[in-house]
Amino acid sequence: MEKFTTLDSTAIPLNVSNIDTDQIIPARFLKATDKKGFGDNLFRDWRYDKENNLIPEFVLNSSKYKGKILVAGDNFGCGSSREHAAWALVGYGFKVIISSFFADIFKANALNNGLLPIQVDKVFLSKIFNLINGNDNLIFSVNLENQSLSIGDDHLTTFFDIDSYKKTCLLNGYDDIDYLISEKNAIEAFELKNK
Repeated sequence: MEKFTTLDSTAIPLNVSNIDTDQIIPARFLKATDKKGFGDNLFRDWRYDKENNLIPEFVLNSSKYKGKILVAGDNFGCGSSREHAAWALVGYGFKVIISSFFADIFKANALNNGLLPIQVDKVFLSKIFNLINGNDNLIFSVNLENQSLSIGDDHLTTFFDIDSYKKTCLLNGYDDIDYLISEKNAIEAFELKNK
């Protein structure tokens, strides 16, 4: 995985609650076991009409909004436990998802794939949507080491929680196997000591 330390980016607002994994990546696209190409079908049924034309009103199709951060409504990633939802978001180019609540399995899948889910309270999330509506070029600054999210020139800031193990993995670009390999010397020393 790519290391994640800081990110400065504009954000795309998707002010919809209860977005489930079938909306993120419809089940008909789950036939592949390779991560490639899933980003092309992110929010497929919201981005395209039945004739396969882009729906201009959908926020990901708008030239107004760009960025590596998706700001979504409450309860993001609910529904089935498909890891493909995280693959699709990463494949599209997102590095961070901000919401007031994430389904547990989605959150784990996101972290395992280098996607940082930042949970904020509902009042702060509402402020974010209001700020983006007033300024689509608003810069969001994420600092994983400090576990902070700052927004705009006024630096409206909040702090977020993250599991310390997953934080270490993201900061170093490790998946679970990479982490074990990084601890090889400590593991070998433990084995020698406890023979």
